Amino acid sequence: MTATTTTIRTRSTPKLSAADLGRLNTRFESAHPTAVILWAIGEYGQDLALATSFSDTLLVDLALSVNPDMEVVFLDTGFHFSETLEVLKQAQVRYEMNLRVEQPDPTGEDLWASGTEACCAARKIRTLDSALAGKSAWLSGLRRTDSSDRKRTPIIEIDRRGLIKVNPIAAWPADEVAAYMDERDVIVNPLTLEGYPSIGCWPCTERTSTGNDARSGRWPGSPKTECGIHL
Repeated sequence: MTATTTTIRTRSTPKLSAADLGRLNTRFESAHPTAVILWAIGEYGQDLALATSFSDTLLVDLALSVNPDMEVVFLDTGFHFSETLEVLKQAQVRYEMNLRVEQPDPTGEDLWASGTEACCAARKIRTLDSALAGKSAWLSGLRRTDSSDRKRTPIIEIDRRGLIKVNPIAAWPADEVAAYMDERDVIVNPLTLEGYPSIGCWPCTERTSTGNDARSGRWPGSPKTECGIHL
């Protein structure tokens, strides 16, 4: 894998005004994700991490193609499908990732059954907070086509922690995504081919029906649509 060289530097998170964000989002709205990632690396260097749930390795492939040493964060909730963990293993073999597996503080095993909000807060939100401690920015694989709630996802935003959140593939057209994944032989979670277009923890994920929102299989029977890490 050939890496494009770029200057790496570490510094505190700069203040971005609404005007700054507007200019950056206009600049990158139609840009290739690699251009967005290179900008983020140049700005935040080692203070930049990538968070992934391994429904595929699209963002991992894009980012590590330009910076093989970037830290990749995976939240091990304790309830991942075996297929998801297998994708992680395959990705580690292929990319030799600088991988950080973050686990939650011990909680009741059946917390999800008594309250999904509390479970997600313990296993995902606080766990990601811990993983990103000391970072200035992070890469996310959000796409506008994921759900109606995500259709206005910006390329660059400021998250609730005050960190710069970069969504390089948010606006990437589906046909270009498919072409890239085919050309690069991107590792895909087999569950996505079995009716699970959105994959989370197994107790709260089920197959979706054709034509339904891709995330309609998450927290079935509940109005909940997000675990909270992207809010």
